[in-house]
Amino acid sequence: MIEATGRINGVAEPIVSHVQADSPADVAGIHVGDALVSINGIVPLDVIEYQQLIDADYLEVVIRSTSASLARKLKISKGLGEPLGIKVDSAVFDRIRTCDNHCEFCFIYQLPKGLRKSLYLKDDDYRLSFLYGNFTTLTRFTELDAERVIEERLSPLYVSIHATDSKVRASLLRNPRGGTSLEWLDILLEAGIDIHGQVVVCPGVNDGEILEQTLLDCLDRFSRLKSVGVVPLGTSDHSSEANMRPHTTEEASAVIDLVTRVGDASVRLFGERRIWASDEFYLVAQEPLPPLSFYENLTQVENGIGMWRSFEAEFHAGQPLGFDHEGGGFFRSVDGAPPWGYRAERTTGLSNGARGPATILTGSYAAPLIQGLLDEVGCTDLSVAVVHNRFFGGNVAVAGLMVGEDIARTINERDPSGTYLLPDVALSENRFLDGLTVEDLPGTIQVIATEGSSLRSLVHELTGVNS
Repeated sequence: MIEATGRINGVAEPIVSHVQADSPADVAGIHVGDALVSINGIVPLDVIEYQQLIDADYLEVVIRSTSASLARKLKISKGLGEPLGIKVDSAVFDRIRTCDNHCEFCFIYQLPKGLRKSLYLKDDDYRLSFLYGNFTTLTRFTELDAERVIEERLSPLYVSIHATDSKVRASLLRNPRGGTSLEWLDILLEAGIDIHGQVVVCPGVNDGEILEQTLLDCLDRFSRLKSVGVVPLGTSDHSSEANMRPHTTEEASAVIDLVTRVGDASVRLFGERRIWASDEFYLVAQEPLPPLSFYENLTQVENGIGMWRSFEAEFHAGQPLGFDHEGGGFFRSVDGAPPWGYRAERTTGLSNGARGPATILTGSYAAPLIQGLLDEVGCTDLSVAVVHNRFFGGNVAVAGLMVGEDIARTINERDPSGTYLLPDVALSENRFLDGLTVEDLPGTIQVIATEGSSLRSLVHELTGVNS
């Protein structure tokens, strides 16, 4: 037996949250709630290292039961590369590398007080970038990190660029390392690491000529970038930054024009469009969205780029598009990695078999677009209601940031006894950002997957309309 302390050299023991039936772990006697102490004598720092360790065909795994003071060693034989068959409660076992930037536009600084502590965590950890598609600024990146990323081919990564002018970037991030950390981007790209970039555009700060230079640098200095998503600043009523404000219609239109021109240059240079403006820019500018083909393989769809056109296409097809894009991170392919953050498990599906009138609740951006789809197929038994986001205020109008408080108010104002459809993107483990759950809402609530094909299936199931 081996003494277990719960923490070795500052590394927390991950807790087993799921055991696959009849897997090597199940056969060996690992149970939910057990703590994973070491594998073949090594204490893994994160789930990436964990996967590399369990690829062997013979393992000595030390685990500790929550009810025992001592740990025990299990000897496990399995196929080479065969999954061990467990999931753990965390992706990072040492300590998540938090962000030491103080960006003016950071939405975490714009959250109201009193929310769950986890919502205020700012990470700048390249491991979470690889696993989940989180964007990192690279300001806390080190030589050891670069060696690991290159040696282990931790690709793709997702990098927040914002500006390539060193003074502007340092000012935006309020961190002197912001002006130099893009040197890591040069090194990683040179080493063949796939990287997707992001630029958050702040009106009057990094737009105009600065944005143009940033995008041109992405085609020249950083020409190996796989893609660049240009997204607008999000502001809430809780922001204390005087320089941060929403885009005007004219400013959004100017960003679209610039991004399109540079994107056209990308097509001429590389034979593909690598730079796009987010759907939100088009909605703010009141301009029509480009066709689905404009977004090629939907590389940045999870960043709100081509999201509506893909939703629309899935609605018409009645099934997912099946694009082979990288999405955001590879946590699903890492044995043991838990769904985390906005990728946490969602609860979907009809809550009952009711047919007939129902109301789809969504944000003000999506509402007219969804209503247009329903009108196309002649669906009159489903209506769309806008949930105005008073909780955050500002220009927050996306469905993913709807909170229980605003949803409950909207339902009570309409019909507290009615049936309502809610997109699952607003929930994380059945909880809204304000802490409320579906059970706290009035009316009959049916949570549906935020996919065009799911909406089409519901149109048919609830109303019989299928063409």
